[in-house]
Amino acid sequence: MTTPKYKRVLLKLSGESFSGKTDYGIDSPTLTMITKQIKQVTEMGVSVGVVVGGGNIWRGAKAEQEGMDRVTADYAGMLATVINALALQDRLEKEGVATRVQSAIYIQQVAEPYIRRRAIRHLEKGRVVIFAGGTGNPYMTTDTASALRAIEIEAEVLLMTKNNVDGIYSADPIKNHTAKKFDKLTHIEALNMRLEVMDATALSLCLENKLPIIVFDLLAPRSIERAIIGEPIGTLVYSGTEDG
Repeated sequence: MTTPKYKRVLLKLSGESFSGKTDYGIDSPTLTMITKQIKQVTEMGVSVGVVVGGGNIWRGAKAEQEGMDRVTADYAGMLATVINALALQDRLEKEGVATRVQSAIYIQQVAEPYIRRRAIRHLEKGRVVIFAGGTGNPYMTTDTASALRAIEIEAEVLLMTKNNVDGIYSADPIKNHTAKKFDKLTHIEALNMRLEVMDATALSLCLENKLPIIVFDLLAPRSIERAIIGEPIGTLVYSGTEDG
């Protein structure tokens, strides 16, 4: 078994990751593929925290455009992330992976409240910890939650998964076939070029804490494992003072 480069990681799964090639909901084969990859890296001795999005179930921005109060729409989106977290937990446990869900909004019948020290203890015991509910605050994306949780649990890298996009490009590669792919760039470069890595708040958090980010295609073969063992996959965003 290959030696991992990173011993503790934060994996960001967008809501779209759960829907696979469908437009809505949770695609069972895709969920199975994700859980098998997570199981594989835990068997390598890697501590894994996961932040889940909810865009496969609820789009707060769209609801706001249709007249819903922004705060209400954002809280509804947090509940959508809890649904995804429970689905992922169930599938992981069916694969024999000990898992805990912690939520930033109190929903104690199905999830622990987010407590940093408890989360770290779970990771030390080899459990996967799924962080639901974003940051628990409206106006904050799950990208920001990913950066925040990664820093709090002292993850060595933030793994940002994309669907059918194998890294960061100078423009949308689906719409612009001349878009240039970046193999590496710094946080500052990503901010200055306004590249759609993640929202600016999240990227600034990573910059301030020198947290490297690997952006890659979740659907590529063994994508999570390859990122963790240090294979060149996707795009590395780093502080500029280290090789990543």
